[in-house]
Amino acid sequence: MTGRAEPTAITGGALVCCLGDADETFTALLDGRDGLGPLRHVDPAAVGVAHGYFLPEDDEEQGRVGRWLAAVVAEAAAQAGLDTDRQRVAVLVGTGLRELRGLERAHADGAPFAAPDLHFDAAVRSVLPGATEVITLSNACSASGFALGLGVDMLALDEADAVVVAGCDGMTESMLAVIGRVAVEASDRVRPFDADRRGVLLGEGAVAVVVQRQADLPPGRAPLAKVLGVGMTCDAFHETAPVLAGVVAAIRDAHARADLDPEQVDLVVAHGTGTALNDPTESAALVEVFGADGPLVTGIKGATGHTSGSAALMSLLVAVRALRTGAVPPVVGLRTTIPEAAPLRMVIGDPVATTGSVAQVNAFGFGGVNAVTLVEV
Repeated sequence: MTGRAEPTAITGGALVCCLGDADETFTALLDGRDGLGPLRHVDPAAVGVAHGYFLPEDDEEQGRVGRWLAAVVAEAAAQAGLDTDRQRVAVLVGTGLRELRGLERAHADGAPFAAPDLHFDAAVRSVLPGATEVITLSNACSASGFALGLGVDMLALDEADAVVVAGCDGMTESMLAVIGRVAVEASDRVRPFDADRRGVLLGEGAVAVVVQRQADLPPGRAPLAKVLGVGMTCDAFHETAPVLAGVVAAIRDAHARADLDPEQVDLVVAHGTGTALNDPTESAALVEVFGADGPLVTGIKGATGHTSGSAALMSLLVAVRALRTGAVPPVVGLRTTIPEAAPLRMVIGDPVATTGSVAQVNAFGFGGVNAVTLVEV
């Protein structure tokens, strides 16, 4: 192991998803509730999908993802007390689908849409006009995890005084059609690590965290948590299928960057998509790294759906809440564990108490674009 680098402080965080804001989401997770509902705005017969995890709003106005993003960026920046007049504040947005639904509607219905709106510069600057730069990353389902790793690097290289790292995605007809075509049968809900899982369903929402150098915080200011390390790999093994070696490499990279041994990790918030390939591969990777009876393992997609580019940071904020409150929520939708996950300490049915302080957050994307984060409270 190398010596641990100076931890990066998380000084603000906000999210919105089908379950509500950060407080409402964590409460729902502890209660074992989900935000599943019938598909909206798209013909289920045309895409082969009948359900999704939607935000409570029922409109499909252009720019809806950008509005969610602007709201969480503003909230996280306010929590952190950012001042763009005296601080260099950069913004990194991780997304899988961007504002693609707006483009689809423009093509099909003639709804007004400008190409720059695929990205999120205008949305971010509507609430943070003094940002030094706004960069959109499209790294599939691990996008916000990659954005966090880049944000940590920017601070280490003194390219910013603070970085707002965000993720966002909404439903798109094209992605729904992809899911419908690859599924053997339509999924009724997301069941991570469950023997009866049928596949993934989409969720939507946005999330933002603010990271700053620990040494730059005012005296007495305690962060929400510390980022100990972000491990990333791009194994390019297959267009969609994960590979064990690539997942394990990302986990071990995160541990090395954090200068931690596996037994020092108390909780894993898994990627847990409820798909035929991810769940056994991720389970095998966790068994290879931690062995049997390792850290507690949970996941949130059974309650939120797969929120794509925002998934990594949503899981991170849930991990921080779990460690700070001492309560780990169960995996919603998990009833009978797959054999590959049998050696793991899966949290099933009810919350489990923890006195731990270190959590690992997994995020894996198409093409083997993997990001694993270690945080400490």
